[in-house]
Amino acid sequence: MKAAIVQIPGSNCDQDALFGLRGLGIETEYVWHASDTLTGFDLVVIPGGFTYGDYLRCGAIAARAPVMDAVRQFAEGGGPVIGICNGFQVLIEAGLLPGALLPNVGQRFLCRTVHIKAVNRESLWTQACEKPLAMPIAHNEGRYVAEEETLKRLSQENRIAFVYCTPTGEVTEEANPNGSVQNIAGVLNERGNVLGMMPHPERAILQELGSTDGRCLFDAFAHAHAT
Repeated sequence: MKAAIVQIPGSNCDQDALFGLRGLGIETEYVWHASDTLTGFDLVVIPGGFTYGDYLRCGAIAARAPVMDAVRQFAEGGGPVIGICNGFQVLIEAGLLPGALLPNVGQRFLCRTVHIKAVNRESLWTQACEKPLAMPIAHNEGRYVAEEETLKRLSQENRIAFVYCTPTGEVTEEANPNGSVQNIAGVLNERGNVLGMMPHPERAILQELGSTDGRCLFDAFAHAHAT
């Protein structure tokens, strides 16, 4: 099993992802944004950061990097892809996930620990996430929005991956840090193999960093490919 961490100019969470996945025993390598292939990889991570300085729109320029054609082909073939924070923005701009991510309510950068819980429990990404998860967020434009028809489809097709909640799992307005519609913290594509989320699971793998709750996303993947 081998994971690719896509490096795009302005990425700054690539080392976090590499360190976290290797800490779980997953063979992990960087893939530069100019690469045109992901041959030999079983998992693709598009990490957080400020790709291309977030000019134009967050993720808009990065979505047109050469490597994104390879990411698209990988995803269309059923390969698991996760976009974290800015990586989520990139996946939306690339058309791999629906909706948009707008500035937070309050117009302020948010950097703190939040709680999320899995709504979809059928995806490889979410099936091991049984309880409310404590994870850090660090974003300025993380407010998820979508047209009413898109939201209806996401709900009907069970594609809402995570929602913001209280430590005990209640979905409340107070638990929503950025004003995302329906408290949405992460969504899936139609096949369930592509996940985008604003919280950082790669920063919640080691207890020394305050939480190991992020392990459930990657442990499930590792187990599935080991059996």
